[in-house]
Amino acid sequence: MGSMSRAFILITMVACLTSVAHAIAGQATFYTPPYTPSTCFGFEDRGVKILAANRGLFNNRAACGTRYRVTCTSGTNAGVRQPCKGTSVDVTVVDLCPGCAGNQVDLSQEAFAVIANPDAGRINIEYNR
Repeated sequence: MGSMSRAFILITMVACLTSVAHAIAGQATFYTPPYTPSTCFGFEDRGVKILAANRGLFNNRAACGTRYRVTCTSGTNAGVRQPCKGTSVDVTVVDLCPGCAGNQVDLSQEAFAVIANPDAGRINIEYNR
């Protein structure tokens, strides 16, 4: 294997590890349509892969439009033993979740369903940009 190939593989591995190292642990719930109006974009439709952020993450609208990759890590509810589907979903911050705790985000129902069984209601997650 040439030195360029080795360098490329090394850079790729470091990039993957860096993204995992900066993941934020928290919890997610979901909300249902209608998704407009939103705090960030009013009546502009931003699709269904969206997120309402807690006050800290929202940061007085500074997070509007920011994209995150969210992954279910485990369930929190004894009713659904293994809610995670082993996938991630990319979402865009469009709203504030005024009732969310400091470690919580509120995903659209469609985004939640990509990564977990909606019957769980609340899941443990990791997310990063």
